[in-house]
This record gives sequence, structure tokens and C-alpha cells, in this order.
Amino acid sequence: MHDIKSIRDNPAAFDAALAKRGLPPLSAQVLELDEARRANLTALQEAQSRRNAASKEVGKAKGAKDEALAAKLMAEVANLKDILTAGEEAEAKIGADLQAMLEVVPNLPRHDVPDGADETGNVEVRKVGTPPKFDFKPKQHFELGEALGLMDFESATKVSGARFVFLKGALARLERALGAFMLDTHTAETSGPMGGYTEVNPPLLVKSHAAYGTGNLPKFKDDLFKTQKSLVTAERFENGDRSLALAQALSDVTNALVKDDDFYLIPTAEVSLTNLVREQILDEDKLPIRMTACTPCFRSEAGSAGRDTRGMIRQHQFTKVELVSVTTPEQSLAEHERMTGCAEEILKRLGLPFRTMLLCTGDMGFASQKTYDIEVWLPGQDTYREISSCSVCGDFQARRMNARYKPKGAKDTRFVHTLNGSGLAVGRTLVAILENYQQADGSIVIPDALRPYMGGLTKIG
Repeated sequence: MHDIKSIRDNPAAFDAALAKRGLPPLSAQVLELDEARRANLTALQEAQSRRNAASKEVGKAKGAKDEALAAKLMAEVANLKDILTAGEEAEAKIGADLQAMLEVVPNLPRHDVPDGADETGNVEVRKVGTPPKFDFKPKQHFELGEALGLMDFESATKVSGARFVFLKGALARLERALGAFMLDTHTAETSGPMGGYTEVNPPLLVKSHAAYGTGNLPKFKDDLFKTQKSLVTAERFENGDRSLALAQALSDVTNALVKDDDFYLIPTAEVSLTNLVREQILDEDKLPIRMTACTPCFRSEAGSAGRDTRGMIRQHQFTKVELVSVTTPEQSLAEHERMTGCAEEILKRLGLPFRTMLLCTGDMGFASQKTYDIEVWLPGQDTYREISSCSVCGDFQARRMNARYKPKGAKDTRFVHTLNGSGLAVGRTLVAILENYQQADGSIVIPDALRPYMGGLTKIG
């Protein structure tokens, strides 16, 4: 969410930042609503003040036995009550309209983010490792997995539909090993630039306000999977074994629960982890807070029809290790570099070639001020593909969650800064291992770093 005061103070800068995102100017519309709201609030305050004064005057008039004046004042009080009611309704509507306008406006890019309309404007920051050379034509991961009999898309389609997979045997264990290896690396106790994250096992189902807090709602509603509770009615049990009284009790309890918001399956653990600080005032000495989690993630992949239809690159359900940091404004940029380095370290230890890209204004996520994408080399596709995205969000999410901290010695609070990144996408890391460590006979060599997690297994074949 954007700071209305900042827009008020510098509307031209707000519109200029939106233009970098490829969006039209919006400050005039925002400020028109803001001015209407402020004028209405002033009118409400004046009407309330006059109503209070008139109410006191009624008592004085009655005390002086001036019935005519008392009646006139009472009529004024009644009229002011109607004015206040109408003004409060107008306030609610203007406030809702202003919020609806601002809540779908993306975060503003930092000054050091390159301009660009799409991914062609991204800038390579560094490249690490050399893509392997094969004396045979390298296969794609799904060809390797299916040939091993350990990757089953056909059965998954029968059970769940497209964009799902059954991993079996050693590949199932490899995915589990990757998640454990990543968590162990990120949670290692250290005073250096690596590790230090606290492992969290978060909920996979969240309320709408949590998804709103990270910017997933309302703009990206179609990308989320929403659950729906079933209504229980007494009529469903009238002809059953249960008594009507028991059926009615079940109906009352369940329908009461349904009144709550429906749940959303998390698209990433960022949603659960970041919301751990919602509606809190933190002490400055507790920051930065660093958290990590390995969870299933669920995305509808709306708008991705025809893209990566084969294999594990783009699925409705996938496993990911997430990194989340909560910092002061002064810490956030250094934390962004640190987080990106932590994600890169996983690829270094696995011996996977990668490059790190600074995303341009047209390719950044909704809540991001600045983003690094880490792309791993996939020999089967003969290209680099995204495996991690690390973003600094400034106070954009904190304002939506009302997450603040109190600086030392200060009376007022400030909004925290939030950051998130993949450390890494587990499924895509598995894909990268299959393709980079494939052998001519179709077997897969296990990277040294993972062998302790694989019971000493050195090769899948």
C-alpha cells in the first residue's frame, strides 16, 4: 500500500515512478478522492462540534423555561444527527474507493532499477560456474525422469489433472533431501554473511487478510486456489440415522464457521511468514528477523496456458524453500544483497551454473521495489531458467499489514521493511540436477553435498 502523504507531497514523483512501470499517471485521481475525504472529515468534525454545543444549549434553554428555543435547538440537533449519519456513510464510501484504487497499484521501483518493458530489459549482474559439456545430446528432465520410471506425469493427470507429477523412489528422496539440505544451510548458526535464518513450519491455508497483506489479493486473486467450506443443513440428515436435533446442532456450528473468510492455499510461504509480524510493534533491537520454511506451494498458473506444459518447471503444486526478512529501513538494502547471496550459495554448493539478473521495471513483481532473479543453467533446454527471485519490498507490505517497529529512544513508530526470496525452488533445483548431472546411459550422479541426505547413494540409475 502506498503512503497517501507521500503522494500528496510529491504527486509528480509518484506518476514518474508509475511511468517506469509502464502505467498511466494516477496522482490526480488519488488526490481528488483524498481531498474529498478530507473535506468530508472537516465537515463531520464541524457538525459534531455544533451538535455537542447545541445539545448543551438545549439544557440551558430548558432551565430558563424557554420552550420555543429548546424546541428549535432540539430540531437542529436532530438535523445534525442526520447530517452526521450521511457524512459517515460518505466517509466509508470515499475511503473504500480510495483504498480500492491504491491497493491494486504496484510498488514503486527504486532509482537503481533499470528501465525496461519486459525481461529483455533485465541486466546480468554476475555469472557463476561453467555449463557442462556433454559428448552426447543432453536430455530434458522429464525425459530422464520418465526413462528412469521415477517421474510419472500420466498417472498424476488421471488423479489431479495437468501440471502435477508423481515422484517415486530415489527422485522422491532427492526432493526431500534438497529441502533438508537447503534448510540446514540457511539455518546454520553463523555470524557471517550466510545462515542465521529461523526455521518455521507455517500454515498452508491463510485467510484473505493475510494474502492481502503481502499483495496477493485483490489483484492476483485468479492466481490463487481458494477453498470452500460445505454448508451442513438439518434437512440432509432428516432421513438418516442421526436425530433431527443433532442435525440441527451440526448445521448451526458449521454455518457459524462458514461466516468466517474462506481459506486460500499459499502460493509461497512468504504469505504465512511475512504475516507473522502483522499488526505488531517490534523493538528495534529484535531486527532483522530472518525466517525460512520448506512448504508445498499452490498456484493456478492463470495466464500461462501453453507455457512449460511438459515437465516440472511450471506446476500447480510444488515445493519451495522460502526466505523472509523483516528489517529497519536502514538495513533493508544490505539485507537484500545478503539474502540473494544465501540463495546463490545453495547453487554453488550443488555445483550448478547460474547467473544473477537485476530485473527491470517492467519485469518486477507487484510488491517489489527491486528484484534479483537467479537463473540456473538447464542443458536440456540449452538456456538459463529462473530458480529464485529475491525482492526488497520497502514498507509496501508493512503498510498493508500494519507492521511497525519502535526505534530506540523514539516516541513514534515506523513501518518495517520486508524482503522475500526463494532459497530455492526445490522442484526446479531437482530439474537442474537431473539435467546437469546426467550421464550418457541416462543415470544421474548425486552432487557431493546431497549424498549424506541420500543414505550415501552416489548415482540414480
